[in-house]
Amino acid sequence: MFKHPDQRVGVFIDTQNMYYSARNLFKRKVNFKNIVDDAVAGRKLIRAMAYVVGTEGKEEQPFFEALRSAGIETREKPLQEFASGHKKADWDVGLAIDVVQMLDTLDVVVIVSGDGDFQPLVNYVYSRGRMAEVMAFGETTSSALKKIVNDYIDLSQNKRRYLIGPKLGASAQNEEGQGENEEAPEEMDSGFFMDLPEDAKNNQEENRARRLEF
Repeated sequence: MFKHPDQRVGVFIDTQNMYYSARNLFKRKVNFKNIVDDAVAGRKLIRAMAYVVGTEGKEEQPFFEALRSAGIETREKPLQEFASGHKKADWDVGLAIDVVQMLDTLDVVVIVSGDGDFQPLVNYVYSRGRMAEVMAFGETTSSALKKIVNDYIDLSQNKRRYLIGPKLGASAQNEEGQGENEEAPEEMDSGFFMDLPEDAKNNQEENRARRLEF
């Protein structure tokens, strides 16, 4: 796809989708700074926003600070806990609403997520005469989502650029013969993202059946 330097770009990061994809596929953390740089691709960045979930213990704050230091805004909501003990953390609708509200200032929307629930959002972006692009790990990206976007970048094709740090929970192994063992760059060394409770993770999986409505 042709990318013009005058295009106004908004980058919207589904942080949990990225974190769990990288952890489950590669046992690594995500280099969000490089993702945003490549999403912009020499064009005019209007907003870069990461959607995150906070906990009472605030253990995730170093990660949020690392995002902000990289020039990425954070949109934070608390982990919801119900009387039944059920916990929920989901930003899909909030991300979609922000995209809709910002469309008048954007030419291109870049969604950093492989979640197929964003297909209706992409179609809405097209209905407003804008372009939509997706960046995500190929193994966890909806095939239907890949088919409808103007441009798709498979982050798994360049793990050295989009993953950082040693493997999580295990001694680092060299996956590609070189470089996979490198420590995170200084500005993203706090690439921590909290583990959600198991029932919250399960709730996220259930939400995959839900579709966005406008």
